[in-house]
Amino acid sequence: MSTEQNKKIVCELFDRFSASDINGVLAMMTDDVTWLLPGKPESLPIAGLYSKEQLEKLFYTLLEGLKDGLKMKVKNAIAEGNMVAIEAESEGDLKNGRFYRQQYHFAIELRDGKICAVREYLDTQHAFNVWLAPK
Repeated sequence: MSTEQNKKIVCELFDRFSASDINGVLAMMTDDVTWLLPGKPESLPIAGLYSKEQLEKLFYTLLEGLKDGLKMKVKNAIAEGNMVAIEAESEGDLKNGRFYRQQYHFAIELRDGKICAVREYLDTQHAFNVWLAPK
């Protein structure tokens, strides 16, 4: 696939996240997809390497904590070969009264028109403070 097609596929992924279409998000991925959330699990329990099955649980758990889903906005996309680099922002209000306003960099690899690997870099302290810190 061309780099423009790869960027279009990845941007569609974030559109589906914004629409809370988890089944659609998962359909865009290979069966052996991996998704890495870097960090120290003792500091941020969600850090680690996820399989497709684990992602499904994580994504639905995330949605359960949000009032109206997580709106994702792609700020920039750069592609070379089968890799797409994305700068993105998200916005979501949690049911616990907190506000999630995250900034990301994603390194995404595609194979045969599907996403096969994601490395997600984000402000882990903000994620902890909003999702996990006691009130």
